[in-house]
Amino acid sequence: MATLAADLAPVRSPARPQLRPSVRGKFIWAGEEKFYVRGVTYGPFRPARDGSAYPDPKIVERDFAQIAASGMNAVRTYDVPPRWLLDVAERQGLRVMVGLQVEQRASFLDDKEVSDEIKELVRAKVRACAGHPAVFTYVIANEIPASIVRWHGARQVERFIEELYQIAKAEDPEGLFCYANYPTTEYLHLPFLDLVCFNVYLESQKNFEAYLARLQTLAGNRPLLMTEVGLDSRGQGQVRQAEVLDWQVRTTFAAGCAGAFVFAWTDDWYSRGEDVHDWDFGLTDRQRKPKPALAAVRHAFSELPFPSDFPWPRISVVVCTFNGHRTIRDCLDGLEKLRYPNYEVIVVDDGSRDGTAAIAQEYGFRVISTENRGLSAARNTGLEAATGEIVAYIDDDTCPDPDWLSYLAVVFLNTDYAGVGGPNIPFPNDGPIAGCVSNSPGGPTHVLLSDREAEHIPGCNMAFRKAWLQAVGGFDPQLRVAGDDVDLCWRLQERGGRLGFSPSAVVWHHYRNSVRAYWKQQKGYGKAEALLERKWPEKYNSAGHIAWAGRIYANGFVHALERRRGRIYQGTWGTAAYARLYCPAPGSLQSLALMPEWYLICLGLSALAGLGYLWKPLLAALPLPALALGLPIIAVASSVSHIRFESTPPTRFARLRLRVLTAFLHLLQPLARLRGRQSFGLTPWRRRNGAGLSFPRRRTFWLWSEGWLASEERLRSLESSLRVDRAVLRRGGDFDRWDLEVRGGLLGDVRVLMAEEYSGGKQAVRVRVWPKFSSLGLLLSLLCLAFGSAAAFDQAWTAATIFGAIAAGLGALLLRDSAGATATVDRSLTQLGFGRK
Repeated sequence: MATLAADLAPVRSPARPQLRPSVRGKFIWAGEEKFYVRGVTYGPFRPARDGSAYPDPKIVERDFAQIAASGMNAVRTYDVPPRWLLDVAERQGLRVMVGLQVEQRASFLDDKEVSDEIKELVRAKVRACAGHPAVFTYVIANEIPASIVRWHGARQVERFIEELYQIAKAEDPEGLFCYANYPTTEYLHLPFLDLVCFNVYLESQKNFEAYLARLQTLAGNRPLLMTEVGLDSRGQGQVRQAEVLDWQVRTTFAAGCAGAFVFAWTDDWYSRGEDVHDWDFGLTDRQRKPKPALAAVRHAFSELPFPSDFPWPRISVVVCTFNGHRTIRDCLDGLEKLRYPNYEVIVVDDGSRDGTAAIAQEYGFRVISTENRGLSAARNTGLEAATGEIVAYIDDDTCPDPDWLSYLAVVFLNTDYAGVGGPNIPFPNDGPIAGCVSNSPGGPTHVLLSDREAEHIPGCNMAFRKAWLQAVGGFDPQLRVAGDDVDLCWRLQERGGRLGFSPSAVVWHHYRNSVRAYWKQQKGYGKAEALLERKWPEKYNSAGHIAWAGRIYANGFVHALERRRGRIYQGTWGTAAYARLYCPAPGSLQSLALMPEWYLICLGLSALAGLGYLWKPLLAALPLPALALGLPIIAVASSVSHIRFESTPPTRFARLRLRVLTAFLHLLQPLARLRGRQSFGLTPWRRRNGAGLSFPRRRTFWLWSEGWLASEERLRSLESSLRVDRAVLRRGGDFDRWDLEVRGGLLGDVRVLMAEEYSGGKQAVRVRVWPKFSSLGLLLSLLCLAFGSAAAFDQAWTAATIFGAIAAGLGALLLRDSAGATATVDRSLTQLGFGRK
């Protein structure tokens, strides 16, 4: 104990903090320095006779000196501190998280008078602290009870917190604001706040790590701050408290959090009108004598965010560029500032003609200049030159966070992932058009299978073990502009590799800064989709879109599909300690309205209405094109209304202009993708099988074998044979009465069912093959036939001829798709020795 006391002897007060913290992406900054919060909670204490919620100033001065000497830089209070306490914190170099205690009266939100009183109280409390340099952030409320949230409803609580935020922000425009949430109400959606804060008490390190990963997913591109972690030493013992706090602090920072507050500084604790004697969460006891936990926390904080003796692997950073003079300087400046001890930078200039190579050579990095061969070839060149065991790729229009490589390396060291990626966050001051583009669909996004495992990581921020890249042959050179990252992820997963995601391995991204550049980019992505479909047809659905197994995370349009309030799991009578919000998958109609092909549907409906000039009854279809166009417009309006621009325009008209431009880009993006996809043959009416046609009908194939082979093995052999013939197929599920489905196109497939039996000492294997026609295709064919017949009955021969031709065309497509799939199955079965009966 004497040693601990000596460790906490008062030290010379550090310099007074002058710069107020700000938020940039996943972290908090003070000027140009990243501010990792190493904090402890302070109070609440028994009120003094004069009503003060804090101890005597001399005690506070001594406490804050010990806190600062323990390597901490922040304290959290649960009520607004007096000005003198903020001055004491400033003298000790501490920043204060100021609590506003709104939660104490939150149960009366349905009383307008009480609601107004709460608003005035918040206004007065923030005004009392506004502008003080020691103020770190304001906590609008702390852990509103789950039963109260159930009582009022989550939306009403969210709206009320937003009202309080607006009031508080008006009083201290430069201040940061947050809400201290907890697992029982994690579903509260508060995107307007600067920080995502949670109080979490878990005694299992494995569970704590998993829950932090979940919270990072919920936090998105905002900093995640743990506002309470701790353990009761009375019930668990002081040694156990020290052990748990050590890994809680280290795990918090390893998970990429912006900081943590340990609960609490002292066992002296007052709650609900009385002193608390049966819980001892303090780092010191009630007489301020240090416990072992204080030394453990001090040591953990001293090694953050990463221990100095960490076995960092060598990483080769590859920057591929083509005419990137406008942005590459930002990228290389960021790479120079990386805080990583063992890395190299390789710049591959892919035939630039704008002086990009000369800019790169100014930095002393290795520069390799080649003729223009495309992005994949440039990445392979960087791979060949890399000397690190990990190869990290970053685009020339991005800039890495100083700790980018460190967060990637930590994941590689703790897992067997073949590759790891991270988020790309838009630069906040790139101009209004770039801001609109960053909030529009089609940007580089990650697809997550879970909170820590990815299905896809975008090419602007991805790293791989070099051995894995070499094992799959690097990048595919035929993908010159885009799609190479998707292809590589699929090939790695096909070989058994897994991909990870590090939410704090951040790069800043310059988005396109003109509508023309955005159109060109999205058109190029459409072409890449078409090239990928030729190589990976089984990854695409019948409409020609990638069928991701995971969930897409982005600021743009796809996220808008999941904005609907899902079902909240709260347990029977609201007793669940860890609540969850379960969002349903977007409906088919809602998803269809956002696809590029929807515009073709709109065009078809317009043509149908136009036929009304040839046959009057069709004039009733005039509203249909407007309704069809209205669906994506409504979806766009819903998405754009929730967007929060990084730089808020000063006038309402300016904000309206940004929203209108963003809405226009949302509608433009599918058209650009459609143009690119169709230019390379990715159309809804494309064939998805090899050459040859065979009339689609139900038929049975037989095989008599003297040797026994399980039907599962025969199905795998058939599956392999079909894939060699470039068939697109899928396996039947647990509730399906078929084994394989071979896709022929949008309107027709073929299904396969296998059975086996024994007769005469031989194995008899039967395979049934039958066509499956698209219900929609059949319905449209019949409708066109009916319309054509009705038009002919009215002697509107031109309309009748058009409808007859459409019906015949649809019928031909139905037969072609099914006949092509049937021919493919026939060939494979014949090769395997089956005969037709």
